[in-house]
Amino acid sequence: MLERLSLTRRIKNGIFTLFCYTASLISIIILAFIFTELISRGIGHLNLQLLTENTPVVGEAGGLRDAIAGSVIITGIGIIIAIPIGILIATFLAEYNRKSSLAKIVRFINDILLSAPSIIIGLFVYSIMVKTTGSFSGLAGSVALAIIAIPMITRTTEDVLYLVSPMLKEAAVALGIPRWRVTVIIVYRAAKNGIITAVLLALARIAGETAPLLFTALNNQFANMNPLQPMASLPVIIYRFAMSPYANWQQLAWAGALLITLVILGINLFVRTFLNRKR
Repeated sequence: MLERLSLTRRIKNGIFTLFCYTASLISIIILAFIFTELISRGIGHLNLQLLTENTPVVGEAGGLRDAIAGSVIITGIGIIIAIPIGILIATFLAEYNRKSSLAKIVRFINDILLSAPSIIIGLFVYSIMVKTTGSFSGLAGSVALAIIAIPMITRTTEDVLYLVSPMLKEAAVALGIPRWRVTVIIVYRAAKNGIITAVLLALARIAGETAPLLFTALNNQFANMNPLQPMASLPVIIYRFAMSPYANWQQLAWAGALLITLVILGINLFVRTFLNRKR
């Protein structure tokens, strides 16, 4: 009886393991196919001209300098907005109100935002900023990206803060150090690597967002570094150029898609390497 039960368990375990390996292999094949397609179509146009020349009109040569600069500005402002808000929310949940009803409500809302479609967030920011001011702007796009990044930073930072040894905090409090200084000097310093990882992962998440920017930053065919006006961004330019019937625009779209993929891949690889070295 025991041998038959043991055999049944081994069979079930083998079947489940096979399913896991199969699912992993399928995902790797799909990812390899996408990356191969991007390289084959975009590597020939990934050059210095792409980074240094303005967005071209139909039939002329050019690059994606304005879109790249716009993406850097919009994403940079968005992550700067998201970092303090996400870290402070995580601190509230992990250090000051861990088991209260308010903390449960905040976690619930954070989980909803974490899984909310980005296009819904874009429409929300459009209704409260673009319609109110009467103009699309890079700042509105940054706010939309910040709303996407905040729940990611909050969730990851909260988990990291839980890992800080309670003895460190208790020893500091016993020495008469105020609670806020314990959090800033000891807890944040102990969780520094995890917080940096959370920020980088959130940055990689929002760097390729297109839908929120269509309703907020819109686009700009001309060079513009003012975040209070409509700004070009790399994801939106890729979307527009890829849907166009013009060959030179399509080539730039493939090159831009490869560029943004390499940037996001580089951020993720850096996070992995950073974590492994710290461990």
